[in-house]
Amino acid sequence: MTVISKEQLKHWRDALQQARQKIADAYLAKPQAKTLLQQHTRVLDQLLRDLWRSYALPASVSLIAVGGYGRGEMFPHSDIDLLILMPEVSDADLQTEVESLIGTLWDIGLNIGHSVRTLQECLDEAKLDVTIMTNLLEARWLTGHRPTFNALTQSLQAQLDQGRFFAEKLREQQIRHAKFHDTAYNLEPNIKESPGGLRDLHMILWVAQSQGLGKDWSGLVDAGLLSRSQANQLKQHERLLHNLRIRLHLLANRREDRLVFDFQNTLAEQMGYQTTPQKRASEQLMQGFYRSARAIIIENEVLLKRMHARVNPPSEPPTVIDEDFTLSQGLLSVQTPDLFQRKPGALLRCFQLLQQHPAITGFSAPLVRALQDAQPLIDRSFRQNAAHKALFLQILQSREGVHRGMRRMNRYGILGRYIPVFGRVIAQMQHDLFHVYTVDEHTLNVLRNLRRFAKPDLRHEFPLCSQLFNDFSQPHLLYLAAIFHDIAKGRGGDHSQLGTIDARRFCRSLGLAKADIDLVAWLVEAHLKLSSTAQKSDLSDPDVIEAFAQFVGSEYRLTALYLLTVADIRGTSPNVWNAWKAKLLESLFLQTRRVLQQSLNTEAQLRLRKQEVLQKLSSFNLKESSVQPLWEAFGGGYFSRFDSDEIAWQSRLLMPHQQSAKPIVRARLSPKGDGIQVMIYSRDQREIFARICHFFDSMQYNIVQAKIYTTAHGYALDNFIVLEPETRQISYNGLLKHIEQGLNDKLLGHDSMPAPIRGRVSRQVKHMPIATQIHLQPVVSQYNHALTFQQLNVVANDRPGLLASMALIFHQLGIELHNAKINTLGNRVEDSFLISAHNGQMIPEAQIALLKQALYEL
Repeated sequence: MTVISKEQLKHWRDALQQARQKIADAYLAKPQAKTLLQQHTRVLDQLLRDLWRSYALPASVSLIAVGGYGRGEMFPHSDIDLLILMPEVSDADLQTEVESLIGTLWDIGLNIGHSVRTLQECLDEAKLDVTIMTNLLEARWLTGHRPTFNALTQSLQAQLDQGRFFAEKLREQQIRHAKFHDTAYNLEPNIKESPGGLRDLHMILWVAQSQGLGKDWSGLVDAGLLSRSQANQLKQHERLLHNLRIRLHLLANRREDRLVFDFQNTLAEQMGYQTTPQKRASEQLMQGFYRSARAIIIENEVLLKRMHARVNPPSEPPTVIDEDFTLSQGLLSVQTPDLFQRKPGALLRCFQLLQQHPAITGFSAPLVRALQDAQPLIDRSFRQNAAHKALFLQILQSREGVHRGMRRMNRYGILGRYIPVFGRVIAQMQHDLFHVYTVDEHTLNVLRNLRRFAKPDLRHEFPLCSQLFNDFSQPHLLYLAAIFHDIAKGRGGDHSQLGTIDARRFCRSLGLAKADIDLVAWLVEAHLKLSSTAQKSDLSDPDVIEAFAQFVGSEYRLTALYLLTVADIRGTSPNVWNAWKAKLLESLFLQTRRVLQQSLNTEAQLRLRKQEVLQKLSSFNLKESSVQPLWEAFGGGYFSRFDSDEIAWQSRLLMPHQQSAKPIVRARLSPKGDGIQVMIYSRDQREIFARICHFFDSMQYNIVQAKIYTTAHGYALDNFIVLEPETRQISYNGLLKHIEQGLNDKLLGHDSMPAPIRGRVSRQVKHMPIATQIHLQPVVSQYNHALTFQQLNVVANDRPGLLASMALIFHQLGIELHNAKINTLGNRVEDSFLISAHNGQMIPEAQIALLKQALYEL
């Protein structure tokens, strides 16, 4: 067996590192992606040949580059895919020698992906596995027995089934895209694997090679599948992805194919982007990437459809839909290439046909090409054409396929041309860490969510929304509000107000009635109001509900705003929506609707609440005379601080313990399904909120709501809603008992206040930090108008222990807390606290200054 000395290993290792560093330095000095890939490939080729010569391998063995290495695309930290092609008969000594060679490759520092096979084994494996067939199609001879390699390539082509290869590769791509939710527009996209990434370009060339069309874009030009200008544009997008991937590898000093936050700012700086008042440099970088990904997705679709037609020609003539369009194999196509030049309105009508004909599964390659070429026709005169306006409105008013049509219009660039202000937000990222999609992708997700409310088979998802949506007389107004609600993002200023102007102008151009224009404009301006009220205000307070009812003004507007809000929040991220937010929004909607329907003022709401409580208690054989002493001890504000379900639960449990000397803690699954509800009843003590927060922090529970109430006879009555971590493994029964016992121990203990847990800040927050915002405003007490509180709103980066830290600050500064709403949006917190000085008095300015300073320093 060949033995390689340590000195020789070191020589090869050092030579490889020096060569790689030289190539990287040359690239950074003059970024040429193709040059780096070629140089890196040549260095590896030479090194592997030198190593091969150092081993006593027989002449019948070959070393073959496959996969990306076979293509000659060697990025700084790519895996090196190798095939050692063995003779049909080999002995143990040869196997040992090959194993030694592979070990040496690893010792030198090469990331090897290798296989050792005979020619027949290669053919057999390729027949069974399309991935192996793909790797072998890109095989490149390095050294050894070349006739065997030639025989392999000839045999592979002979056994290749073009139709089967296409079908399996297409399914492989669909599975890969599904892993990324079929979108390239994520916060940290994978530039290799996600839709619009390098793999989509590889896919085109793999299929082209399987059909004998060559290994590069020139082959597709020669075959008439691409024009020279289209090929050049595709090469530009490919170069961008190559440059991004090279820089990612160099920055990370490892294989890294995701555009993670850690590197976006540095990448943007390296590539010459500069921050402006409207956009960060990193946002400009990402918008460039998304636009390239979008173009690649289109080319991938067009070219795969054209190559599919080469191996699966239609067996029947196309079905004529009308004088302009035909249908073949489920794909809509144009009768003549110049259709859109002759009839510009057909640019919109093809999307209407997509809605009207269930048999249409998509657009043919010629139609997609024609749409791309005809985009300049959508100009000012096109938009002002009355027939075109009517057609666009009909698409929005269709009972079927609205989301499908709008998504296709955006995919092919038509929507952004028809609504120019929408075109400005295409591929624009929202770097707020809870919107995980670009503005246009988020907008289409909102539209999709609205459409889901209309589908009978999806009623189980949101029964109330489904009922409301199907009773709503003009759903197209909701669609328009969805399209415009974020359309002014990235301009600076209040996007809701700026978007309102755009929405009103566009709706007026469509010729909508004034009342309809007013509704759409109002929805755009108010689209954040319902969620902010639900997540920051005390919904047990009748004044809050009455004020919100006055704001919306009518049940019709309330319904429209509720539907848009639910669809909007669900469209931001797969992780933002939860049962707690769902119940908050539903509670605010139902309470406000009741006030509007029955014209209830605050006093009437409280009377109704009391009746509901008594009805709930009657099922436990409890009468008003039994609980009235407890309610009197709790004070006049009690019914304003809790809802009827909470009051009935508390009253039933606390009647025998009105003057309890020990804390009483009870936990249950919230009957609303929005988390775990925990009640704490104890003689008032200043640090109680801080101790409770520390307890839940130690359990890794997320507090989402805290109602802090002090009774007239000096007891703290607090109600928490907490969300459990996904890693919970014990039963709910055991969990609730654990919470009750643990909190009792924490409140009975006389130890000093523990320091808050300080967890690590996430890497996203490190690289996309949010400037802490603190805002205070006076609020008249909901239950005693002689008292004045202050509403404290805090926006900050989230981290473990943050709420407990704020609670400790309140305690140390002698600030009383009366209510808390804890809202986490991705890695951003928007917490609201109702606070006061002792006995509900205004907090002095000096104390406010200390509070702000302490919060800013967290």
